[in-house]
Amino acid sequence: MAGLEDLYREIILDHYRSPRNRGELPVPPARKLEGFNPLCGDEIVLYVDVDGETTEGAVISDLRIGGQGCSISQASSSMMGAAVRGKSVAEARKLIRAFKALMSIHESRLEGDGDGEDLAAELKGVKLGDLEALQGVVKFPVRIKCATLAWNTLAQGLDEDASEAAS
Repeated sequence: MAGLEDLYREIILDHYRSPRNRGELPVPPARKLEGFNPLCGDEIVLYVDVDGETTEGAVISDLRIGGQGCSISQASSSMMGAAVRGKSVAEARKLIRAFKALMSIHESRLEGDGDGEDLAAELKGVKLGDLEALQGVVKFPVRIKCATLAWNTLAQGLDEDASEAAS
């Protein structure tokens, strides 16, 4: 198991040292989303450009990431950007739910909220790829918020877009 943990550590460090999708996009058309973790000071700025003119519906056509923070938050944001860029909003939402479930399974078991089967259902059929490297974070519950900061920020922005489109 040590070999797998070493591989995961290398993937996280690679994304931290050489983050993908770093930078800014012009606002508008992109939307600027900001997230902050007051527990550790992590800050994330996402620039998300959603194209609603495709046959698949709304697609995250481009995404850029800024901000600062610990290696976990910055690596997770880099991995998230690589995972959702070019995906439909529906696919991105599914990835968000799956990733948050991955981060929550261990926590729900620790708190006695069940065996995590309900959360495991969110992971079914979703290929997380490099994102699985972050599953070791659940051993350190205080770091889960670091790993999910970018994901929660993106989810909030997509929810705001959906409610604006509905009104």
